[in-house]
Amino acid sequence: MQYYCNSLTAYKRFITREVKVGHLVIGGGQPIRVQTMTTTDTMDTDKTVSQVIKCIEAGAELVRITAPSKTEAENLANIKAALRAKGYETPLVADIHFTPNAAEIAATIVEKVRVNPGNYVDKKKFEQIEYTDAEYLEEIERIRERFSPLVLICKAHNTAMRIGTNHGSLSDRIMSRYGDTAMGMVESAMEFLRIARSLDYHQIILSMKSSNPQVMVQAYRLLLQQMDHEFNECYPLHLGVTEAGDGEDGRIKSAIGIGTLLEDGIGDTIRVSLTEDPELEIPVCKDLVKRYNAIATDATSNIPPIEQLTYSPFEYKRRVTNTVENIGGHHVPVVVADFSRKQSISVSDLQAIGYQYNAQTDKWSIADAAADYIYIGTKQLEIPLPGTLRVIQQAGVWKPSSGVQKQLPLFEAADFIAASSKSESINFVSLDCYSSNDQISDEQLLAIANNPTVVFCLSSHLKHAMPAVRRRMIRLMELKIASPVILITDSAWESTDEHLIHFATETGALFLEGMGDGICLGLTNKAYEEAANEMGKVSGRNYVNNTSIEQFLNATAFGILQATRTRISKTEYISCPSCGRTLFELQETTAKIRKVTNHLKGLKIAIMGCIVNGPGEMADADFGYVGSGVGKITLYKGKEVMKRNIDSAIAVDELIQLLKENDAWIDPL
Repeated sequence: MQYYCNSLTAYKRFITREVKVGHLVIGGGQPIRVQTMTTTDTMDTDKTVSQVIKCIEAGAELVRITAPSKTEAENLANIKAALRAKGYETPLVADIHFTPNAAEIAATIVEKVRVNPGNYVDKKKFEQIEYTDAEYLEEIERIRERFSPLVLICKAHNTAMRIGTNHGSLSDRIMSRYGDTAMGMVESAMEFLRIARSLDYHQIILSMKSSNPQVMVQAYRLLLQQMDHEFNECYPLHLGVTEAGDGEDGRIKSAIGIGTLLEDGIGDTIRVSLTEDPELEIPVCKDLVKRYNAIATDATSNIPPIEQLTYSPFEYKRRVTNTVENIGGHHVPVVVADFSRKQSISVSDLQAIGYQYNAQTDKWSIADAAADYIYIGTKQLEIPLPGTLRVIQQAGVWKPSSGVQKQLPLFEAADFIAASSKSESINFVSLDCYSSNDQISDEQLLAIANNPTVVFCLSSHLKHAMPAVRRRMIRLMELKIASPVILITDSAWESTDEHLIHFATETGALFLEGMGDGICLGLTNKAYEEAANEMGKVSGRNYVNNTSIEQFLNATAFGILQATRTRISKTEYISCPSCGRTLFELQETTAKIRKVTNHLKGLKIAIMGCIVNGPGEMADADFGYVGSGVGKITLYKGKEVMKRNIDSAIAVDELIQLLKENDAWIDPL
């Protein structure tokens, strides 16, 4: 295995061991399966059956149901019987956290059980304990004694199992030895996998979930490398970003994490965890999966193989670049707004990208998510501009000016080399990576990069563009070229979800690798025309209603930078998708908290339905709002309980007070 997948330059599914879940086969090159999880009370048989049917009819190939205790586990039999009586044969999965007895009961009823190695035997009390090697081995033996009965029951009943590690619920023992790391996640799962293999049980699927796509991707890559090294084979992978949230933020974060792995052929089944009704997760899953089920290597591509990676894919380190004014070096990635397809551009159009002009005061107000540059193609711009916004146009119509240059040229590579007139401040040079139009040599690249004003703009017309752009980035690193790079991605898809997924996978994947000093998103001519016709129409769940295309693209660009932790422009919400354990109305509460805190740029707030998804799962958050009983909320600062069992009617106000007490609150403008 090369690094962590079959190829970094051509799309090839990573072939894992086949696992049967009821009549469904996962892994072994089978289609990527899509699944979701119910949000009803498992003891309410009728409601759970009804929701499972909704999910199946939306296209779910597996449906997971929570079983936090023996009582719920036993009721899975009634749920399954009702579904089978109605003619639904879709495999069911029992979700287990703290209760081995519940898992053992469920394994005799449903087709698959999910256990979390962080809390199935171990406990998490946020204690730092130093273990000697002998003590550590004793703990492993304790896990073997408690876990083996479930393995043997699954083996006897042909029940599959998912060993599902969550970044936020690593046990104190794992944390003490490995810390809060991707490698700790891997070892947590490997301990359970080794026990299962020792009992000749192999119907296993694994997952490495985190609310941080960066950690999630690194953990899956390390897991594949570890399984291949230790067993010379790999088990199927269930991909997901946990607590992704809702709306476009949830879709972007999920697509970055899941899509980055799918781009390299990794992943056998996926779940998009949204704080929405579970059947709404399935269309997003389908949009992700359909990109890869029919993909083929582009016949016109000539992407050279990678002899040796110039960076580690298992840790984040931003590519070191020169500084060209506000691009590259220590600067956060810039955002370039694509206005090239607008027929005309007015001052009011700039409001879509974060700039609002007040004619009475002759002043601009600038939002946190305001684009840094605007690309206008071959147009000329005759409107006043805010001082921080600069214009990029095609070199063929660009005219040099003295002083601070507000207008900047975009060259094709060959044209830049031949040009007699260039900008004294910034010259953008586009490269169509490894497509039939890309004939640039290393000598030409070095000659262009020798100019300290150059910023490369990388894109690719190949059907599978991300590996081509990544390979060109690697070539720049091999040649020790430190010019900054803007990542340009155009989408030819149709729906807003499809566009979000396209941008998040192709561009977000590269930011997770530390590649990219800027981002520019756009639509192809046809897609732009279709989107222009659809904007403002109500069609199902469309969260860009009544916004312009440019506003949608700008928000998506900033959303990708936020999700990859490369540029923070807004509050981040780590919100669980709800399940039968949820102790309050999660969607309504999330919306309420968003409304009063969405001006707190850079703050991470977790909203968790119950203690299972509580202090552990929200490991990344600054503050947490967690259901601790029916109508009761516990508030956290980091992992520390600050206010316990507050009445839910006043809990949002108490959260605001907690933020004020910790100097995390500012009054909204």
